[in-house]
Amino acid sequence: MARDILQMRYLIGMSLILICTLLLSGCMIMSGGRTSTDTLPDGGNVSASFVGADGRQEAAVETGAARAAFNTIVIVEAERGELQIELLNGDGSIAFAVKGRPDEAVTRSGSVTTDNAGQLRYRITATGARNGSYQLLYQRPTQ
Repeated sequence: MARDILQMRYLIGMSLILICTLLLSGCMIMSGGRTSTDTLPDGGNVSASFVGADGRQEAAVETGAARAAFNTIVIVEAERGELQIELLNGDGSIAFAVKGRPDEAVTRSGSVTTDNAGQLRYRITATGARNGSYQLLYQRPTQ
């Protein structure tokens, strides 16, 4: 009987660990983070810096233009660890990704389409990233 109780406690404990792991898998833990956003009628930018970051998070910028194409530039930098930004099209597909290298700023540009609500969406993934930053600049193409 005591053995059955120990097995039950073990299974409950392992189940709780699994549930917590699944819940935190889409979570970003960022220390010393600062983010600023500047939105203009035809574009804008997002700038963020942090002391430390781990995890994964999706974010969005309200552009006010549904299903619109935007020219974007992404700059990613981290002193240590890995930092990646993926720009997501309105349908959720990856338009392009930028992965930083230690002690080096990496820049990439491309076109991204907003979703039906006019949001420009992106995903941040960090693994042991320290003293990092990213900047996202976006502008509607001139007609």
